[in-house]
Amino acid sequence: MQMIRAIIRPEKVDEVVDELDSRGFPAFTRVDVFGRGKQKGIQIGPVVYDELAKVMLMIAVDDEDADAVIRIVEDSARTGSFGDGKTLVSPIFSSPDSKRGFSHTSSECRLSMVTRMRGGFMLYTAGL
Repeated sequence: MQMIRAIIRPEKVDEVVDELDSRGFPAFTRVDVFGRGKQKGIQIGPVVYDELAKVMLMIAVDDEDADAVIRIVEDSARTGSFGDGKTLVSPIFSSPDSKRGFSHTSSECRLSMVTRMRGGFMLYTAGL
């Protein structure tokens, strides 16, 4: 599985969500965020806005669907201007389910690799 985090303009959220839903990807988590990209904000006259409002959509998908979801998000969120956002993709190694208990996300794999951050070092543990 893959976790896709799409940071997009607030005015494009409905368009992106509608397109994902129409293509069979209805599940997501929405988080309102503030930040800036390489441009370090935006200046309008004498006023500098160094943190801009954005929305982060978090979408967990199967490996084979990741490229399609990324294309859907980027195509529907694009305006062609600076500040269109960023798409980040990372693997999901395990996915505990509060209803059914722990479940492995990679087919019938008995050995899971989970990455945890401890004091700046990556610690790999096996056999959850």
